[in-house]
Amino acid sequence: MPAPPPIVEFRDVDKRYGNGPPVLQRLSFTAQAGDFISLIGPSGCGKSTLLKLIAGLSQASAGLITVTGAAPEIASSELAFIFQEPTLLPWLTTAKNVEMPLRLRRAPTTKREQARDRALALVGLADRGRSYPRQLSGGQKMRVSIARALSLSPKILLLDEPFGALDEMTREHLNEELLAIRQQQAWTAFFVTHSVAEAVFLSNRLFVLSANPGRLHREVRIDLPYPRTAETRQSRDYQQLVAETSRLLRSVETVAA
Repeated sequence: MPAPPPIVEFRDVDKRYGNGPPVLQRLSFTAQAGDFISLIGPSGCGKSTLLKLIAGLSQASAGLITVTGAAPEIASSELAFIFQEPTLLPWLTTAKNVEMPLRLRRAPTTKREQARDRALALVGLADRGRSYPRQLSGGQKMRVSIARALSLSPKILLLDEPFGALDEMTREHLNEELLAIRQQQAWTAFFVTHSVAEAVFLSNRLFVLSANPGRLHREVRIDLPYPRTAETRQSRDYQQLVAETSRLLRSVETVAA
Protein backbone atom coordinates (compact mmCIF):
# COMPACT_ATOMS: atom_id res chain seq x y z
CA MET A 1 0.00 0.00 0.00
CA PRO A 2 1.25 3.52 -0.72
CA ALA A 3 2.22 5.63 2.27
CA PRO A 4 -0.54 7.97 3.48
CA PRO A 5 -0.08 11.64 2.62
CA PRO A 6 1.65 13.72 5.32
CA ILE A 7 -0.55 15.65 7.71
CA VAL A 8 2.00 18.51 7.69
CA GLU A 9 4.62 19.21 5.04
CA PHE A 10 7.24 21.96 4.77
CA ARG A 11 9.15 22.34 1.49
CA ASP A 12 12.11 24.73 1.48
CA VAL A 13 10.32 27.15 3.80
CA ASP A 14 11.89 30.51 4.62
CA LYS A 15 10.51 33.01 7.12
CA ARG A 16 11.63 36.56 7.74
CA TYR A 17 9.84 39.56 9.24
CA GLY A 18 9.89 42.58 6.97
CA ASN A 19 13.39 43.34 5.76
CA GLY A 20 15.00 41.63 8.73
CA PRO A 21 17.29 38.60 8.62
CA PRO A 22 15.72 35.17 8.03
CA VAL A 23 14.26 33.51 11.13
CA LEU A 24 13.85 30.14 9.39
CA GLN A 25 15.65 29.05 6.23
CA ARG A 26 15.24 26.11 3.81
CA LEU A 27 13.16 24.15 6.30
CA SER A 28 11.85 20.86 4.89
CA PHE A 29 10.12 17.96 6.66
CA THR A 30 6.97 15.86 6.64
CA ALA A 31 4.88 14.74 9.61
CA GLN A 32 2.54 11.76 9.53
CA ALA A 33 -0.73 11.49 11.41
CA GLY A 34 -0.04 10.43 15.00
CA ASP A 35 3.50 11.79 15.19
CA PHE A 36 4.58 13.53 18.38
CA ILE A 37 7.34 15.91 17.30
CA SER A 38 9.26 17.98 19.82
CA LEU A 39 11.25 21.06 18.78
CA ILE A 40 14.38 22.02 20.69
CA GLY A 41 17.18 24.45 19.94
CA PRO A 42 18.84 27.69 21.05
CA SER A 43 16.70 30.69 21.94
CA GLY A 44 15.73 32.56 18.81
CA CYS A 45 16.04 29.58 16.46
CA GLY A 46 12.42 29.89 15.32
CA LYS A 47 10.65 27.13 17.27
CA SER A 48 7.58 29.23 18.09
CA THR A 49 7.61 30.74 14.60
CA LEU A 50 7.39 27.25 13.15
CA LEU A 51 4.22 26.60 15.18
CA LYS A 52 2.71 29.88 14.00
CA LEU A 53 3.38 28.91 10.38
CA ILE A 54 1.56 25.59 10.87
CA ALA A 55 -1.35 27.41 12.51
CA GLY A 56 -1.62 29.96 9.73
CA LEU A 57 -0.93 32.78 12.20
CA SER A 58 2.09 33.82 10.14
CA GLN A 59 2.86 33.46 6.44
CA ALA A 60 5.97 31.85 4.96
CA SER A 61 8.27 34.20 3.04
CA ALA A 62 9.17 31.41 0.61
CA GLY A 63 8.50 27.73 0.13
CA LEU A 64 5.37 25.62 0.53
CA ILE A 65 3.45 24.55 3.64
CA THR A 66 0.50 22.16 3.62
CA VAL A 67 -1.59 21.14 6.63
CA THR A 68 -4.02 18.24 6.15
CA GLY A 69 -3.45 18.72 2.43
CA ALA A 70 -4.40 22.42 2.35
CA ALA A 71 -2.90 25.83 3.02
CA PRO A 72 -2.49 26.47 6.78
CA GLU A 73 -5.08 29.26 6.89
CA ILE A 74 -7.65 26.92 5.32
CA ALA A 75 -6.82 24.07 7.69
CA SER A 76 -6.86 26.18 10.87
CA SER A 77 -10.10 24.59 12.08
CA GLU A 78 -8.27 21.23 12.24
CA LEU A 79 -5.85 22.31 14.97
CA ALA A 80 -5.64 23.79 18.46
CA PHE A 81 -2.90 25.83 20.15
CA ILE A 82 -1.73 25.58 23.78
CA PHE A 83 0.55 28.36 25.00
CA GLN A 84 2.97 28.60 27.94
CA GLU A 85 0.46 30.64 29.95
CA PRO A 86 -3.03 29.15 30.42
CA THR A 87 -4.64 32.52 29.43
CA LEU A 88 -7.90 31.74 31.20
CA LEU A 89 -10.56 34.42 31.51
CA PRO A 90 -10.71 35.12 35.27
CA TRP A 91 -14.40 36.07 35.30
CA LEU A 92 -15.47 32.74 33.75
CA THR A 93 -15.71 29.36 35.44
CA THR A 94 -13.60 26.42 34.36
CA ALA A 95 -16.51 25.06 32.35
CA LYS A 96 -17.13 28.36 30.57
CA ASN A 97 -13.42 28.76 29.78
CA VAL A 98 -13.34 25.30 28.19
CA GLU A 99 -16.47 26.09 26.16
CA MET A 100 -15.15 29.37 24.81
CA PRO A 101 -13.60 28.16 21.49
CA LEU A 102 -16.78 26.29 20.58
CA ARG A 103 -18.90 29.26 21.60
CA LEU A 104 -16.83 31.45 19.25
CA ARG A 105 -17.48 28.91 16.49
CA ARG A 106 -21.21 29.17 17.26
CA ALA A 107 -21.50 25.46 18.06
CA PRO A 108 -24.96 24.37 19.30
CA THR A 109 -25.37 24.38 23.06
CA THR A 110 -25.74 20.60 23.39
CA LYS A 111 -22.64 19.91 21.29
CA ARG A 112 -20.68 22.53 23.20
CA GLU A 113 -21.60 21.12 26.61
CA GLN A 114 -20.90 17.53 25.58
CA ALA A 115 -17.46 18.46 24.22
CA ARG A 116 -16.73 20.47 27.37
CA ASP A 117 -17.67 17.61 29.68
CA ARG A 118 -15.61 15.07 27.71
CA ALA A 119 -12.57 17.35 27.74
CA LEU A 120 -12.79 18.08 31.47
CA ALA A 121 -13.10 14.36 32.18
CA LEU A 122 -10.02 13.65 30.06
CA VAL A 123 -7.87 16.03 32.11
CA GLY A 124 -9.29 14.89 35.45
CA LEU A 125 -11.26 18.05 36.24
CA ALA A 126 -14.83 16.83 35.84
CA ASP A 127 -15.59 18.02 39.38
CA ARG A 128 -14.08 21.51 38.97
CA GLY A 129 -16.36 22.94 36.29
CA ARG A 130 -17.79 25.58 38.63
CA SER A 131 -14.40 26.72 39.95
CA TYR A 132 -12.84 30.01 38.86
CA PRO A 133 -9.19 30.28 37.76
CA ARG A 134 -8.21 31.92 41.07
CA GLN A 135 -9.32 28.74 42.84
CA LEU A 136 -7.03 26.47 40.79
CA SER A 137 -3.37 25.51 41.15
CA GLY A 138 -0.90 26.14 38.35
CA GLY A 139 -1.14 22.54 37.19
CA GLN A 140 -4.94 22.64 37.24
CA LYS A 141 -4.98 25.85 35.19
CA MET A 142 -2.82 24.16 32.56
CA ARG A 143 -5.18 21.18 32.54
CA VAL A 144 -8.03 23.61 31.82
CA SER A 145 -6.00 25.07 28.95
CA ILE A 146 -5.46 21.56 27.56
CA ALA A 147 -9.17 20.73 27.98
CA ARG A 148 -10.10 23.93 26.12
CA ALA A 149 -7.92 22.85 23.18
CA LEU A 150 -9.20 19.26 23.23
CA SER A 151 -12.83 20.42 23.21
CA LEU A 152 -12.25 21.23 19.52
CA SER A 153 -11.36 17.59 18.72
CA PRO A 154 -8.26 18.74 16.82
CA LYS A 155 -6.30 16.63 14.38
CA ILE A 156 -3.16 18.62 15.26
CA LEU A 157 -2.17 20.00 18.66
CA LEU A 158 0.44 22.79 18.83
CA LEU A 159 2.05 23.24 22.25
CA ASP A 160 4.43 26.14 22.93
CA GLU A 161 6.28 25.35 26.19
CA PRO A 162 3.02 24.59 28.02
CA PHE A 163 4.70 23.19 31.14
CA GLY A 164 7.72 25.51 31.31
CA ALA A 165 6.48 27.49 34.32
CA LEU A 166 5.55 24.44 36.44
CA ASP A 167 7.60 22.65 39.08
CA GLU A 168 9.35 19.46 37.98
CA MET A 169 7.01 17.01 39.70
CA THR A 170 3.87 18.64 38.28
CA ARG A 171 5.51 18.86 34.88
CA GLU A 172 6.40 15.17 34.80
CA HIS A 173 2.92 14.18 35.91
CA LEU A 174 1.32 16.32 33.17
CA ASN A 175 3.68 14.80 30.59
CA GLU A 176 2.33 11.38 31.51
CA GLU A 177 -1.27 12.62 31.43
CA LEU A 178 -0.76 14.24 28.04
CA LEU A 179 0.46 10.96 26.55
CA ALA A 180 -2.44 9.07 28.12
CA ILE A 181 -4.88 11.50 26.48
CA ARG A 182 -3.06 11.13 23.16
CA GLN A 183 -3.57 7.37 23.30
CA GLN A 184 -7.31 8.00 23.40
CA GLN A 185 -7.50 10.79 20.82
CA ALA A 186 -4.57 10.09 18.45
CA TRP A 187 -3.85 13.69 17.42
CA THR A 188 -0.56 14.79 15.91
CA ALA A 189 1.53 17.02 18.17
CA PHE A 190 4.20 19.68 17.70
CA PHE A 191 5.72 20.51 21.08
CA VAL A 192 8.21 23.31 21.81
CA THR A 193 10.36 22.86 24.90
CA HIS A 194 13.76 23.79 26.31
CA SER A 195 13.89 20.51 28.27
CA VAL A 196 15.66 17.66 26.52
CA ALA A 197 14.36 15.18 29.09
CA GLU A 198 10.78 16.28 28.43
CA ALA A 199 11.26 16.14 24.65
CA VAL A 200 12.66 12.61 24.77
CA PHE A 201 9.93 11.39 27.11
CA LEU A 202 7.07 12.67 24.98
CA SER A 203 8.20 12.28 21.39
CA ASN A 204 8.63 9.70 18.71
CA ARG A 205 10.55 12.32 16.68
CA LEU A 206 12.69 15.19 17.92
CA PHE A 207 13.84 18.09 15.74
CA VAL A 208 17.01 19.92 16.80
CA LEU A 209 17.02 23.39 15.23
CA SER A 210 20.09 25.53 14.73
CA ALA A 211 19.95 29.32 15.00
CA ASN A 212 20.80 32.36 12.89
CA PRO A 213 18.91 31.40 10.79
CA GLY A 214 16.79 28.53 12.11
CA ARG A 215 17.36 25.29 10.24
CA LEU A 216 16.66 21.62 10.89
CA HIS A 217 20.07 20.57 12.16
CA ARG A 218 19.21 16.98 13.06
CA GLU A 219 16.23 14.70 13.56
CA VAL A 220 16.44 12.22 16.44
CA ARG A 221 14.14 9.20 16.34
CA ILE A 222 12.87 8.20 19.77
CA ASP A 223 12.06 4.48 19.61
CA LEU A 224 11.05 4.05 23.24
CA PRO A 225 7.79 2.07 23.48
CA TYR A 226 4.49 3.66 24.46
CA PRO A 227 2.84 3.96 26.93
CA ARG A 228 5.58 5.83 28.76
CA THR A 229 5.49 6.06 32.53
CA ALA A 230 7.67 7.10 35.46
CA GLU A 231 9.53 3.81 34.93
CA THR A 232 10.50 4.96 31.43
CA ARG A 233 12.60 7.73 32.98
CA GLN A 234 14.59 5.14 34.92
CA SER A 235 15.43 3.04 31.87
CA ARG A 236 18.92 2.97 30.44
CA ASP A 237 17.65 3.59 26.89
CA TYR A 238 15.82 6.75 27.96
CA GLN A 239 18.77 8.12 29.92
CA GLN A 240 21.13 7.39 27.03
CA LEU A 241 18.87 9.23 24.57
CA VAL A 242 18.70 12.22 26.93
CA ALA A 243 22.50 12.29 27.23
CA GLU A 244 23.08 11.96 23.48
CA THR A 245 20.50 14.62 22.61
CA SER A 246 21.88 16.97 25.26
CA ARG A 247 25.35 16.69 23.70
CA LEU A 248 23.86 17.39 20.28
CA LEU A 249 22.00 20.45 21.58
CA ARG A 250 25.13 21.78 23.31
CA SER A 251 27.07 21.54 20.05
CA VAL A 252 24.37 23.58 18.29
CA GLU A 253 24.29 26.17 21.08
CA THR A 254 28.09 26.51 20.95
CA VAL A 255 27.91 27.34 17.25
CA ALA A 256 25.06 29.80 17.88
CA ALA A 257 27.09 31.58 20.57
